[in-house]
Amino acid sequence: MILSISHIAKSYGVDSILEDVTFNVEEDEKVAIVGVNGAGKSTVLKIIVNEIKEDSGEISFKKNIKVGYLSQISECDSNATIIEEVTHAKDELIGLEAELKSMESKMSSVKEDDLSDFMDKYHRLNEEFENKGGYTYKGEIVSVIRGLGFADDEFDKKISTLSGGQKTRVTLAKILLMNPDLLLLDEPTNHLDIKAIEWLENYLKSYKGAVVIVSHDRYFLDKIVTKVVEIEFKKSSVYTGTFTEYTKKKEQKRIDYLKHYFEQQKYIKREEEIIRNYRSHATESEIIKAKSREKRLEHLERLEKPMEVSADMRFSISPAIESGKDVLSIRSLSMGFNDNVLFNDVNIDIKKGERVAIIGGNGTGKTTLLKVLNEVYKPLSGDFKLGTNVEIGYYDQEQQNFNEDNTIFDEIGDAYPNLTNTKIRNILGAFLFTNDDVFKKISSLSGGERGRVALAKLMLSNANLLILDEPTNHLDINSKEILETSLNNYTGTILFVSHDRFFINRVATRVLELENKRFTNYLGNYDYYVEKKTENAVIKTENAVIPKQSAGADSYKQQKEEERIKRKKENEIKKTEERIEELEGKIKDVDEKLSDPSIASNSARLNELTNERSGFEDELNALYEKWEELTNEL
Repeated sequence: MILSISHIAKSYGVDSILEDVTFNVEEDEKVAIVGVNGAGKSTVLKIIVNEIKEDSGEISFKKNIKVGYLSQISECDSNATIIEEVTHAKDELIGLEAELKSMESKMSSVKEDDLSDFMDKYHRLNEEFENKGGYTYKGEIVSVIRGLGFADDEFDKKISTLSGGQKTRVTLAKILLMNPDLLLLDEPTNHLDIKAIEWLENYLKSYKGAVVIVSHDRYFLDKIVTKVVEIEFKKSSVYTGTFTEYTKKKEQKRIDYLKHYFEQQKYIKREEEIIRNYRSHATESEIIKAKSREKRLEHLERLEKPMEVSADMRFSISPAIESGKDVLSIRSLSMGFNDNVLFNDVNIDIKKGERVAIIGGNGTGKTTLLKVLNEVYKPLSGDFKLGTNVEIGYYDQEQQNFNEDNTIFDEIGDAYPNLTNTKIRNILGAFLFTNDDVFKKISSLSGGERGRVALAKLMLSNANLLILDEPTNHLDINSKEILETSLNNYTGTILFVSHDRFFINRVATRVLELENKRFTNYLGNYDYYVEKKTENAVIKTENAVIPKQSAGADSYKQQKEEERIKRKKENEIKKTEERIEELEGKIKDVDEKLSDPSIASNSARLNELTNERSGFEDELNALYEKWEELTNEL
């Protein structure tokens, strides 16, 4: 066990945040902490790293472990470049490397009496350097920076010029490269595009250490975690298995609780009826019986009424005006800024009732397209046309036009004065604003709460084409599920940008991928997109090495060609591994010679061997990088 959390509690004044949080983390285990916004998930991580102090409870770590912590707000050295900042993660190795080089330069001048001790130290340091990845760390740094979405030409960008999201990615890269025994990650996917998230998934799945993740990204969690810690009503519950298994167990637990609650309510009602019956007779013996039963009821540990998903949270909204069959037609559309063209010659048709997801890397122009359609930007060329009776409703988190002095209830009421109070409460209840929550001031809301209000207003509008830019950002898992249900029941048309793959899977009927300034169409949800993308990659590989064949071409030949490509890669990897082994042997031989006292007195031979060893090391580093590239390709 690498970490133990036992009965942690935390309050701020009279506000209790956590009352009883208990869970363990085993070595190499991948754990998710989930719960609604404000449940205290980030607070748990801050308590673990001693950023804030718990009121009661105990935390214990395995001895001498290294902890890496990514918070939602990360700061970097503003004077460094990206590559310089990230390289600091390997300062210990760089120090060892410098010490080894210094010792190599001094070898020829070491006195014979001191040589044995000198060489013992050198070999010890060299072994430590090698075991800690000294010969591969430069390639590892480049691989992680690229994996988190930075292009090679961005490596020398100053940290001071980066956005907040880019700075968080730099911090994440540093933490990963430190290879801590325990990784604590608070919303690590918030500023990553889908490719970078997929890279991080693969990295964490094979990470040799324990990982604790706070995230609302259900697809991401399902790929990685083997245990889920849920914080609900200030207490923790632990579920073993994947995120999907957690949701199934959670639902079964809810059903069981409901059953026990209603059974208890039936028992209480029956007992109260018996007590009333006894008291109605007013005889001494029956009064005694009534008191006995009353006492038994008083000591009964009553189950709290569970929060049920009401029928109002499964509502369906139909736009006041129906659009025609053809909703949106985009023709020869191009857009960019200055000399940077984002997309070229785009042609898209969207029909009534479709739910179309736009995906692609950060900075490719997804949001820009939405702004062109909303006439925020004027395209470089081409145009678009809305169909008959089409009215756009646009959701952009940066442009939520609220009256900050309004309550949530008044914000909806002012926008839609014809709605009854009951209807307003029902709509807000569907977006998880219940009881006195509806009287919260807009100015006091969190980002996620503001997003839910904006979405509720949008769903009530006369729009029959919803254009949504990252609608799930800042929403917790419960809120995402409500939004998914609302959109799936919506009878209009939806075009949205999202990097939330679980959300895309649940909502989209079509996926448009923006890559290399072009859109590619996939008729299905995210899983279908992944399947077809993989198939297309295989076909592209085949077509790159053999002539195009007719539709009835023998698939056996294609299979053989695939196998030939695979064998070629495997052969290259084998040769690379053999050369690596050969070089490691040569370095070992040189080290043995360098430890020979007779050579220590021969400065010319000592320098010759030192230079020879340096050459072997350079070639070895290059081969390590080549090996990594080849295995990734395979």
